[in-house]
Amino acid sequence: MNWKSARLGLVAVASLGLAACGINSVPAAEENAKAKWADVQAAFQERANLVPNIAEVAAGAAEQERGILTDVVNARARATSVNLTTDDLNDPEKMAEFEAAQSQLGAGLGRLLANFEAYPQLQSITNYQMLQSQLEGQENRIRITIRDYNEAVRQYNTTIRTFPDTIGANIIHGAEPMVPYEAVTPGAETAPQLDMTPGGSTQAN
Repeated sequence: MNWKSARLGLVAVASLGLAACGINSVPAAEENAKAKWADVQAAFQERANLVPNIAEVAAGAAEQERGILTDVVNARARATSVNLTTDDLNDPEKMAEFEAAQSQLGAGLGRLLANFEAYPQLQSITNYQMLQSQLEGQENRIRITIRDYNEAVRQYNTTIRTFPDTIGANIIHGAEPMVPYEAVTPGAETAPQLDMTPGGSTQAN
């Protein structure tokens, strides 16, 4: 009886030891980061979906704005063609390619919208006002989802490096650090304030 009790005790201790070695915590942290990345991708996709509406608003703009619009449309095509799966979140090069594509689209949108301020007639168009509100909200959502993803990546990367979770991370899961989302240009992680009223400006918060 004592031997059986001792065996049960050893099993219980071993189970607790395994639980403390990243068996569950590592995949949980990984899945959380992947879920946050899905939010980032959705936010960028929703911004890309607004580009056709911008093109419609720009229909009456001058030739200079049409040239910028062409750049925006091309940047949108590139941004939507660069996709990262959750298996790519450990690859710095693929992450950098995605970041560069999204940064190019964001910069083009900023230039286009800033130029629209020269057209007072646009300010009175209801669709334009709605678009302004949508873009402001979407840029803010992008900023929030990137912040949440980076925090999830920080927690995951800390988990796989910290004892005793690092034991399960390396021996059982073969875990590799995930790549945080970094701004390609200074301030790119900050949502721009789109002030499209007459005399306004487009600038970072």
